[in-house]
Amino acid sequence: MRQVLVRHGESVSNAEGRVQGQAEVPLSALGERQAAAVARWAAGLPADGAVDEVWSSPLRRARQTADVIAEALGLPVSVEERLAELHAGIFEGHLWADLAVRFPAEVAAWQAGDPDYVIPGGESRRALAARGRRALESLALRPARTILVVAHGGLLTAALGSLVGEADALLAAAATRPFTRLPALANGSLTLLRWPGPRLEAFNDTAHLAAVTPRDR
Repeated sequence: MRQVLVRHGESVSNAEGRVQGQAEVPLSALGERQAAAVARWAAGLPADGAVDEVWSSPLRRARQTADVIAEALGLPVSVEERLAELHAGIFEGHLWADLAVRFPAEVAAWQAGDPDYVIPGGESRRALAARGRRALESLALRPARTILVVAHGGLLTAALGSLVGEADALLAAAATRPFTRLPALANGSLTLLRWPGPRLEAFNDTAHLAAVTPRDR
């Protein structure tokens, strides 16, 4: 079985530089175009690699992305609650640039890298990775050849680090995310995971987004 892991399109909070966590935030205009580009890519897959099922995080930005893709494929969207992004607690809704000023002690503790540090009101990196891993392992048992999973950058990189190891997941050089030590997943990117194994076949592929520009964000 192959899992096509999609990070949702750009959200309004992504564009503003805000911490989202589990806040309900819609896609930006650019995010809508990125979702449409993923849909075109998925619709163009050969019959032997066609998507059989579409799964999504329950959060609005992921559901919006999944709905666009599923409509193009003529498939329903199934929701997996465990695919939700990290609960960022007191950080949610604030600008990334303001965090160190508003919450200096908490940000310092988070940046120290302790996987068991729990953001006040939120969760830890270890909890995020375990939740994401369980979600992908559960979906790998589905009776399907290819499923497309729309989720979040923090959740997906944490789950992949747990499943395949960080050394194997470091397939491209990029700025590191605050949630994990793995490279950032771009909005609308594709990461391919093959089961059993699992084996990572591609990470953060954005070739299908080449024609998508940031106009009218």
